[in-house]
Amino acid sequence: MKPLPLKASRDILRLMHHTYRNQGFQLFVSFFEIYGGKLYDLLNERKKLCMREDGKQQVCIVGLQEYRVADVENIKDLIEKGSATRSTGTTGANEESSRSHAILQLAIKRSVDGNESKPPRLVGKLSFIDLAGSERGADTTDNDKQTRIEGAEINKSLLALKECIRALDNDQGHIPFRGSKLTEVLRDSFVGNSRTVMISCISPSSGSCEHTLNTLRYADRVKSLSKGNNSKKDVLSSNFNLKESITVPLSSVTAP
Repeated sequence: MKPLPLKASRDILRLMHHTYRNQGFQLFVSFFEIYGGKLYDLLNERKKLCMREDGKQQVCIVGLQEYRVADVENIKDLIEKGSATRSTGTTGANEESSRSHAILQLAIKRSVDGNESKPPRLVGKLSFIDLAGSERGADTTDNDKQTRIEGAEINKSLLALKECIRALDNDQGHIPFRGSKLTEVLRDSFVGNSRTVMISCISPSSGSCEHTLNTLRYADRVKSLSKGNNSKKDVLSSNFNLKESITVPLSSVTAP
């Protein structure tokens, strides 16, 4: 959760300070996790959060703390603080396994008509989602009850995400985004004017061959979206102009 967000924020800040200078743009950072089907703010002492939908069916995270940032060092400190708070544990497959899905969001906002007294309006969002590692039954034999419960919850959310991807690929009328908290959060990353990238983390070790193949199969399913979902391709071909204040959620999803 450190190299990619830092590089992205560096580019965003450079554009804000040069190309779009004095146009009222501001950058905000938030960092939260989904653990056991519940949301926790990693930058506010793991405060429990609530998820709600507004009238436009946009998902809102109630109580999520946002920090306005002006340089990359501030963002780096916030990422380190959130990563240290994130839920981790030991499993049969990994000594230090992430037991939660972590979501880091970079929100670009703009002051309304240059008026600082009014709350700024969201014009773009870049989300980095680090998915928790999935667990096979063969890897959980030595684990305690709590670890098995965590693994079941992780696998359930990853399966829900896979079902949403399958439904999008088949152009189904109903997409089961409400199947888990993870898919609800990721809804705006897969529909509307958005772009999504999935990065798969694999191992060159022959002992991890099965894990590598499972991860690649999972990520390969996302690639098929560009083949079958023509409606999304039409949307993605539209031009994006930051000056027109179009909301564009962008995401980078890291596969387990």
